[in-house]
Amino acid sequence: MTATSSDFVKALEVGRPPNVAKLFPNSKALLVSGKVIDRAMNAKGHALALAANGRNHFVIRGVLAAAQRANAAVIIEIAKSEGGQKAYCPVNYWNMARQVDAVANELAITIPVAIHADHYGIKGEGDVKSAKVEIPSMFEAGITSIAIDASHLPDEENLLANIELSGVIPAWAGLETEVGEIKGKEGLSTVPEALFLIRGLNAHGIFPDWIALNNGTTHGIEASDAGIQVDLTAEIHEAIKQYGVNGAQHGTSGNSYDRLRQIAQNTRTTKANVATALQFISWGLEVNDYGNAKLDENGNFIKVKGEGMSEELWAEMVAFAESKGWKKGDYKNLNLPFENKLLAQPKEVRERMSKRVEDFAYNLIANVFNSADTAPLAIDAILKAGSYDLGPKGKRIENPAEWTKEQLPKQAQGLTRDKGPEGNFED
Repeated sequence: MTATSSDFVKALEVGRPPNVAKLFPNSKALLVSGKVIDRAMNAKGHALALAANGRNHFVIRGVLAAAQRANAAVIIEIAKSEGGQKAYCPVNYWNMARQVDAVANELAITIPVAIHADHYGIKGEGDVKSAKVEIPSMFEAGITSIAIDASHLPDEENLLANIELSGVIPAWAGLETEVGEIKGKEGLSTVPEALFLIRGLNAHGIFPDWIALNNGTTHGIEASDAGIQVDLTAEIHEAIKQYGVNGAQHGTSGNSYDRLRQIAQNTRTTKANVATALQFISWGLEVNDYGNAKLDENGNFIKVKGEGMSEELWAEMVAFAESKGWKKGDYKNLNLPFENKLLAQPKEVRERMSKRVEDFAYNLIANVFNSADTAPLAIDAILKAGSYDLGPKGKRIENPAEWTKEQLPKQAQGLTRDKGPEGNFED
């Protein structure tokens, strides 16, 4: 299944959103709304789009090459903690689209790519106020999709934050919302919570493409055998099905491939985030089949000789981390101070870093996420719409009069206030 060259050219003409067309007027890269990627997964059925957190340049290169090889629509993303104003990664909300566009043109990438601002965290009214300034700046820099994550807040405040920020998000953009912070087996999302959020948004004419849940997984590497709760995810997705919302699966790193295949087959998930595994793989660390970094008998990461970065640079990075007193979970903070040193390595070293990511990502796309050959389906969706704006999947079902600010306490009656342990669960 391939898109014809003429279809691709037409999709380039009409499928790139206005911000992308303005930034890259002569580009041959098909940067699209997140809605386009979601529609392609729905068209194939039981398919998950790889949403790769491009923590470094090599992840971006490797994932784009893998997606081209698999003929798959794909998402490149970065979270607020990774690439916001207090970033620990060199790739950020304001340069990610530029990097993706440049690499796509260099490598002659012809598959559709969405540029997603993941986990745009809202912790209170102050964040809502600053977001009204910051979010437009991100779209001006080429973002085509966003996840508003106010899951830290009580359910009513989560809903109100989503409603308030909808005014600064283009109608054509991909939209993700979240209920329940991603924090493992504590504070799991429930059907009533998800229905409250989606019904309230629906009443205000807001139709998210995805909802992220706390369905038992964690960010970073999954250390336990608990992981994603497939049955809970399926139950919530079925409850909100009539609203046209699909699922976004966070925290896939370290989960077994069988479990991820179950998410694809048994739930309405169309987006799967992969971050930590790709970082480790690009560096050249030894990982298991699921992207979990292996440790030696002393509890240290194992660098595979001749893979990823040079041994000398890895030794320098480890020494830097140890001088800071960083634990293994803190090694993500090496991305920002060492990106230029990584980019300054010999070409063959840089290429093997990207190639290692490509091979891992290709296997995910083709053999786990079932999203190979979704690029033509994404292009078909653009051509059928004749536009970069595919419109919403859902339609208004709820009565707005029942979802005014004054009515929210009544609608929220019976919802659990247990959000699990306090702490920072953004990554």
